[in-house]
Amino acid sequence: MKFLKNGRVAIITRGRYAGKKVVIIKVQDDGTKSHPFGHALVAGIERYPAKVTKRMSKKTTAKRSKVKPFIKTVNFNHIMPTRYTLELETLKNIISLDTFKEPSQREDAKKTIKKALEDRYTSGKNRWFFQQLRF
Repeated sequence: MKFLKNGRVAIITRGRYAGKKVVIIKVQDDGTKSHPFGHALVAGIERYPAKVTKRMSKKTTAKRSKVKPFIKTVNFNHIMPTRYTLELETLKNIISLDTFKEPSQREDAKKTIKKALEDRYTSGKNRWFFQQLRF
């Protein structure tokens, strides 16, 4: 699909992560042997950061600014693209189709994604991406 490109923010519409925001990392238009349909490799936020106010201490702020990420391959039918994009150059090198074969590689990828997303959140960029969808 032409409009589903790397870096595009999308929303998952089906399954366990329905309503969660994700960033498309890699697009497979033709599919693969294991997934014979058009799909995308995505990284998203499973648990969003909590609200932080000025009165809170640094320790509380650090704790409430944590993000829980996930990585997944998702069928094109189950993601809804948005107008937003998120440039995370570090994620493209970390996640590939081989990442899903070994659980330890998957955990390492999640840790690096977590760090990248938390850095992005604390810097104040892409604020919409880190707010939970209310519906």
